[in-house]
Amino acid sequence: MAEQIKLFIRHILRRIDWILGGLVILACSYGMVIIASATATYSSNRMLIVQAVGIVAGLFMCLVLLTMEHENLARFSILIYAFCVVLLVITLIFGTEVMGNKNWIRLGPINMQPSEFVKVGFILTFAKHLSKVRYYINNIRALIPLTLHFAVIAFLVFLEGDLGTTLVFAFIFLAMLMAAGLHWGFFLGGAAAVGIAAPFVFQHLSYYQQMRILAVYDPSLDPLGYGYQTLQSQIAIGSGGLSGAGLFNGIQTQYSILPEKQTDFIFSVCGEELGFIGCFFIIVLEVAIILRLLFIARKATNHMGCFICVGLASMIFIQAAENIGMCLGLLPVIGITLPFFSYGGSSVLALCMSMGLAMSVNADRQREHFFKEKN
Repeated sequence: MAEQIKLFIRHILRRIDWILGGLVILACSYGMVIIASATATYSSNRMLIVQAVGIVAGLFMCLVLLTMEHENLARFSILIYAFCVVLLVITLIFGTEVMGNKNWIRLGPINMQPSEFVKVGFILTFAKHLSKVRYYINNIRALIPLTLHFAVIAFLVFLEGDLGTTLVFAFIFLAMLMAAGLHWGFFLGGAAAVGIAAPFVFQHLSYYQQMRILAVYDPSLDPLGYGYQTLQSQIAIGSGGLSGAGLFNGIQTQYSILPEKQTDFIFSVCGEELGFIGCFFIIVLEVAIILRLLFIARKATNHMGCFICVGLASMIFIQAAENIGMCLGLLPVIGITLPFFSYGGSSVLALCMSMGLAMSVNADRQREHFFKEKN
């Protein structure tokens, strides 16, 4: 029995991508430090505990997933996709509304955001779908089912009122199609269609969502309302200078002037208290994780593994770019968290799980390389 346990541990250790794992642990640890400062004035440490539990549970699930073959997991893609759809429908019917978005499910004392886990499920199932049709990807008989695969999930998330997450799914969808070799003409046509449809879609957004977009370009439209978050975020980052005011010393942060400081605006907290240097370190870590995922994608032994890692890289890229952009006042405030840094048990748990999926792809490459050398 002891020998079997040792063999299993060796099996896990051989499959770990230590570079990706190290980057993820470093990012999560750095995020915990910033969250600790952002929540220092609160009456309890509940958020820190939730984040820590999310990280530990996520790393455990990462180890579980990396022991599995991603191709074996993908055999259940239909069931996984169906589960994702059912989960979103349940959220839509029984979910709890938070700040205009009905995208949370309350499980006793725990709030869970199902869409975070659906992202991982969508990437896995869509990668499987793409690998089946890659040879005729530019044919309409491939594009219609692929579009439906995306549209069902995106529509349900949009019905929940979560425009930000809907856009994340759209970006993942396009990035994975590009990786699969879809002709650039389709992207140009899609961009033109979006440009034409945008004014009509904007008219049908809720007032809350419209003002979130307009306030970016002119926060003075409502400086104490919809423009407040953007203005306070810019003040916080601008006041930090090169090295910041120091942890637990930011005025905007510690006096709770900056809204949603532990979630959507964690980058602003870092800017105020750790300055440009602290923010630059966040960007370096995010970019390093993305590049590592793209490296694994490039070296993957099969198309599905490549598509999975491209999907994960695009997910982290769009969330990081949108979050940092909205903190700087360059993009609309649409409730996107900063991967690995923002508070959110569901988010960090799902992200760590997704890294296990990427490590599984990399482990297959390492195994194939090992057998080639042996032969």
